[in-house]
Amino acid sequence: MESVDILIINGRVLTMARDMALIDKGALAVSGDQIVAVGRQEDVVNEYGAARILDACGGIIMPGLVNTHTHAAMTCFRGLADDLPLMTWLQEHIFPAEAKLTPDIVYKGTLLACAEMILSGTTTFCDMYLYEDFVAKAAKHAGVRALVGEVLYDFPSPNYGPVEEGLKYTQTLIDAWRDDPLINIAVEPHSPYLCSPELLGKTKVIADKEGVPIVIHLSESRQEVAQIQDKYGKTPVQHLAGIGFLAPNVVADHCVALSEEDIETLKDYDVKVAHNPESNMKLASGVAPIPKLLDRGITVGIGTDGCASNNNLDMFQEMDTLAKLHKVYSMDPTVLDAKTVVGMATIEGARVLGLDDQIGSLEPGKKADIIIVDTKRPHLVPMYNVYSHLVYAVSGHDVVTAIVDGKVLMEERVLKTLDVNEVMDNVNEIADKILER
Repeated sequence: MESVDILIINGRVLTMARDMALIDKGALAVSGDQIVAVGRQEDVVNEYGAARILDACGGIIMPGLVNTHTHAAMTCFRGLADDLPLMTWLQEHIFPAEAKLTPDIVYKGTLLACAEMILSGTTTFCDMYLYEDFVAKAAKHAGVRALVGEVLYDFPSPNYGPVEEGLKYTQTLIDAWRDDPLINIAVEPHSPYLCSPELLGKTKVIADKEGVPIVIHLSESRQEVAQIQDKYGKTPVQHLAGIGFLAPNVVADHCVALSEEDIETLKDYDVKVAHNPESNMKLASGVAPIPKLLDRGITVGIGTDGCASNNNLDMFQEMDTLAKLHKVYSMDPTVLDAKTVVGMATIEGARVLGLDDQIGSLEPGKKADIIIVDTKRPHLVPMYNVYSHLVYAVSGHDVVTAIVDGKVLMEERVLKTLDVNEVMDNVNEIADKILER
């Protein structure tokens, strides 16, 4: 019998692999940071022994969720400026608040985000914000997998000052976190309306040289599209295509206001899309044409956006909202079925971030990023269809165990890497200072 570090037994295993195998009485074996076996419990326990056995108690064993777009440290601004239009929200409230950010605020706000994400089943997130070295450090401390990048724009940043220093800061991030098992770095210009073609070209040079993703807000609202059309005579998508920016390593956040030509262009360049339904709804940005994107074969993942425009990081809630939003918007109840949505939150999200060779499905050789959902709860009984339950009935509070890179971060809803009360107290102190200003 082969010895491994962890056996997870007595659960319904949702692999999200290409064959979409669902193993009713299944088990997993984990050695180090990797999954070494997935299969029927009888077979796995006969072949592997472990000092640590996690009993799923009949629950769902599945890949950890992938949040493809957020601003983690904005937990500090949760509820600060609600019920406002996007540009008013950004320019009159968020940007002024961010001008007073410090590395300490970003670090502590990100720790709170990590606690919230672990507790609700997210094991990987993609972040765009300021002082991203401290976002990376917080994610590393919490044990969460992250793709992070410093936001770049034409005006000076409270972190690095002029944009040329921001490009240097980005390169420093790439060098500092190169080959880290949990932290990956992206190049992240904010948007076409805050970044000149010259700046966008420089960011692309770095991303291509280093072989890393490039993340950008794109066509988030009709107002943004009109602004770019007035300035360049093209939609934001066509503008980026025209300057040679679009490529398979581009992650486009939001993509709400798209023309048919835009959709074809995104497909032609194999651009990946991060869909943020709750943020788009709250800011009244519109409804992204996700069914059309999927029909064209465009890879789409799910993001929560930041807590100032959502106001939580619960990916299960985001899945529920996403599915229902597109059904009512299209007046078609068959649109975005539950299995598709679960895929968007797991393996497709991993593809968006360029991490699908490591995470997003439960397969031997992949990283052990795993969650267990407790299904012995009144609102989850009976269960006719596991995908349906995950989208329409499960909430983040039903996640009882979370593992990242083979390390148990939460067991029986107790965080192992963070003191959640201390984390919350720290952010409450920050909020008191924000109110004083």
